[in-house]
Amino acid sequence: MFKGSIVALITPFKDGEVDYEALGKLIDFHVDNGTDAVLVCGTTGESPTLTFEEHDKVVEFAVKHAAGRIKVIAGTGANATHEAVHLTAHAKEVGADAALLVVPYYNKPTQEGLYRHFSAVAEEVDIPIILYNIPSRTGVEISVDTVYRLVSDYPNIVGSKESTPNMDRISELVGRLGESFAVLSGDDSLTLPMMSLGAKGVVSVANNILPREIKTLTDLALEGDFKKARELHLKLYPVFKALFIETNPIPVKTACWMLGMCEKEFRLPITPMKEENENKLRQVLKEYGLPLVN
Repeated sequence: MFKGSIVALITPFKDGEVDYEALGKLIDFHVDNGTDAVLVCGTTGESPTLTFEEHDKVVEFAVKHAAGRIKVIAGTGANATHEAVHLTAHAKEVGADAALLVVPYYNKPTQEGLYRHFSAVAEEVDIPIILYNIPSRTGVEISVDTVYRLVSDYPNIVGSKESTPNMDRISELVGRLGESFAVLSGDDSLTLPMMSLGAKGVVSVANNILPREIKTLTDLALEGDFKKARELHLKLYPVFKALFIETNPIPVKTACWMLGMCEKEFRLPITPMKEENENKLRQVLKEYGLPLVN
């Protein structure tokens, strides 16, 4: 079961290349702070701008550097099924604990197309698979019926990351798929509402800079202490929102730079923050009490 506090890890760049020294330090940071798993090569990891060679190398590096100290989930989704199969097979080959596969984007497949896409990967690669539903980016949502059909047919499909404000969908997923299926929040500000309905944790952006807090929040919710969880959620809420004042991962990588964790470097078409938004982010982080160095 994948549950609790999972970080959607940034991919640090330096002089146009992946900064593996910084990446290793980030993984160590999450080991030290009790994060339950790291997700590499996801949206927050700027996977659309990584080459295939970089994507494979980042996953392999993360697994080797983690060395069993923390679970590693590899983002292996693609809008072409053969690419998703390739990326997922490589993740299994190098020892990743699971693969996160986003709903195919841009080409807007039908529900039958989605079923066949994920079926092809699940049949080809025997690794735990977490589906990733994020209709705001993909243009299409995988229906609960399709998720149920996939889980019924493929036991290695073990969870879904849900980036949606639709709590009725979360209720239906939890109700139909039960305790053995891990519904995970894909939005920090919705983690507590989702976990109150039975979600198992979060794939978190804020976890990049607040790992102990996100771990505490998910632990409290899993223990059923929603009073304390709500108090912590409300304290964290301004940070959650500030990390999305521009397109993710621009604010969170900027926040990591402010904390001295990486360079402030992106790849086009992702660009640095507008000055006024960077100032707003800086103010929120200061008010929270984070030790800014840049």
